Amino acid sequence: MLKDFAKLQTFLMVIKERSFSKASAKLGISQPAVTQQIKFIEDYLDTKIVDRKKNGILLTKEGEDLYRIASRLEKAIAGSEKELLKIINKDFTFVMGSSNAIGNYILPNYLCDIKKRIDNNVYMNVALSSEIIDQLQDKKIDVALIESPVFRDGIVYREWVLDELVVFSNQPIKKHLSAEDLMDFDWICRDEHSHTRKLTSEVFEEIGVQCNHFNVLGVLGSPTAIKESILHANKNSERPVVSVMSRHVIAQELKDGRLFEARLKNYKIERHFYIAYLKERKHDAFVDNVVNFLLSLNKV
Repeated sequence: MLKDFAKLQTFLMVIKERSFSKASAKLGISQPAVTQQIKFIEDYLDTKIVDRKKNGILLTKEGEDLYRIASRLEKAIAGSEKELLKIINKDFTFVMGSSNAIGNYILPNYLCDIKKRIDNNVYMNVALSSEIIDQLQDKKIDVALIESPVFRDGIVYREWVLDELVVFSNQPIKKHLSAEDLMDFDWICRDEHSHTRKLTSEVFEEIGVQCNHFNVLGVLGSPTAIKESILHANKNSERPVVSVMSRHVIAQELKDGRLFEARLKNYKIERHFYIAYLKERKHDAFVDNVVNFLLSLNKV
């Protein structure tokens, strides 16, 4: 079994997520496949290692022993990855594709780290999620990072960072907004092709609000343009100028007190970012190294 560390990685992910279904999303495999791999380990060891409960999973005594062993193996393997890539000694440019929020506000912080890990140059394309997946299928990029689930055959999808969309303005607004409160703002909206716009519209409709009833000042195509428009809006206006944005995009401005956020009453607009790569490159050493590094950044 130790020759096939993938099964132990599945076991470690199940323990980390405390759920078979969540582990399957993180690993990019089906839930039955996760169950099958755990059963293989239990059959191999001839003992039960996890108990599935309503509120999650619990390790048996034998499972706790296995967890300690597998954790040590995982650290040893991770420490050897860079040395293995040196043996390959392949000189090329690793191309990453990402959607707007990720490419402009998350990934740039880690490009140098990725370059060091694979000892090669790293280039980044930024576009809509659907366009990035097109580029992945056309083999123009090596790994894709997307903020909307554009699922297609032949591609592995791994759940990555949990993102939250919030209403924001350049002047203080109520922390929790009702449907009626939304009508008291002037709006700058994303274009209709944006996943942010689609997701927000769905939630607004659930609370009985139609976006076409808003007083819309403008429709813009990028999160950066919207953020800058809100930052430079009149701070003394009786009707605050607002929009909806990923917290990753406005994190620094919220920290500096230049922007203010609000959430809908009894609602939280969340989505997962995804890592995607071609199934045919599932065992590619460079792709594997970059993906594992990105997964280690789940706290961003």
